[in-house]
Formats: sequence, C-alpha cells, structure tokens
Amino acid sequence: MSIVDWPEGERPREKLLQRGAAALSDAELLAIFLRTGVRGKSAVDLARELLARFDNLTRLFAATEDEFCAVKGVGQAKYVQLQAVLEMSRRALREEIKSGDALTSPRAVRDYLRLLLGGRQQEVFAALFLDAQHRVIAAEELFQGTLTQTSVYPREVVKRALHHNAAAIIFAHNHPSGVAEPSQSDRLLTDALKQALALVDVRVLDHFVVAGAGGFSFSEQGLL
Repeated sequence: MSIVDWPEGERPREKLLQRGAAALSDAELLAIFLRTGVRGKSAVDLARELLARFDNLTRLFAATEDEFCAVKGVGQAKYVQLQAVLEMSRRALREEIKSGDALTSPRAVRDYLRLLLGGRQQEVFAALFLDAQHRVIAAEELFQGTLTQTSVYPREVVKRALHHNAAAIIFAHNHPSGVAEPSQSDRLLTDALKQALALVDVRVLDHFVVAGAGGFSFSEQGLL
C-alpha cells in the first residue's frame, strides 16, 4: 500500500506536523528524507530496509557512498543530500557550543561529538579547545587509528592547546565496537594528558567516549 493510501494521521509528514518530529520513528523520519520509495515498496519500507542493513541511524550516517548506494532505491543523489544534512547538523551544533559556556550545554556538546565520531569505522581522537570562559575556540580531530586503538601523543596535544591559547580541553574518542566503557589504556591516557596539560595550566574538563548512540563521561563518573 502506498503511503498516500494510509490514514492521514499515520502518514509521516502529516504525523510530524500534527505531533512533532519526536513522535516519529527512525524509519518514519528517514522516509520523509527519502520522499519516495521504489516499485512495490513505500518510502517507509525502503527506510526500514536501510535501517535493517546498517543496524541503526548512526551506522547509516557513517556509511560510505558505495555502501549506501548498494541498497536498491537510493543512489548518489540521496547520499549527497544525506551528507549535506549531516554537515549542516554538525555546523549548527558547533555554532551552539561556540556561542556559550560548554559546561552549561552538555547536551549540545555530546550531540556534536556523536555526530562527529559516531559510526566511524576506526578510532578517532578529537578535542574541543576552550577559552577561560569555557567557550569553544576550536574542534579538531587529532589522531586516527585502527578498529581497536589509536596512538595519542601528549606532546602533540599540548602543542595544539598552546597554539589555540586554550585554557581547558574536552577530549573525545570513539569505540567502533559499540561498547562505551573505557579501557584501562583509556584511563591511563587520560591521566597522562591531564598531567601533561597541567604543566601549561590547561585543565581537562572531560573525556567523552562515543559508542554508537551511547557514551561515557569521565567527568560524570568521577574519573577526572
């Protein structure tokens, strides 16, 4: 059955207008983005197929062009549109966290870091450099590694902090495994970075581990 034949209150677009975007399922939101389905499949059916193939939205967003276009019914144009939407979301969140105290808007910081790192196939270590009022000066991906580990060099981190004249830093890295719990090496690295940066009067405010749609905050767990 085509979506136009559904009861009006159940069609994704009408449902969004009546109840708000939060009332829609992942498949319904994705269907609005796709707009149309293919022969024998509605846009919602196609959206469900995409989510089943990639497991969740995070992995779908991180899919390569070849992986995305391998699904019948979507192509390069949809891939380009999706990447544009994701980049606009990142930029909007970056503007939000740059406009005020990062510690008073932790949701925006975490949403930004999830969009930046979630779903990546290799470990990436990033940092938000903050001024004395905890406003974001810059966001950088500092190191990239393999599926299971990344080599992080405290000396290079200190150099970047001094380059930005940062007063504080929030670190983040992803776990492609989907397990947010930090490893012992993650804990040791955080301690080493904290000690190295203290020598130049830069505070480490948090280290956030991104894993799929979840995460782990060193600060919230009392590990800093």
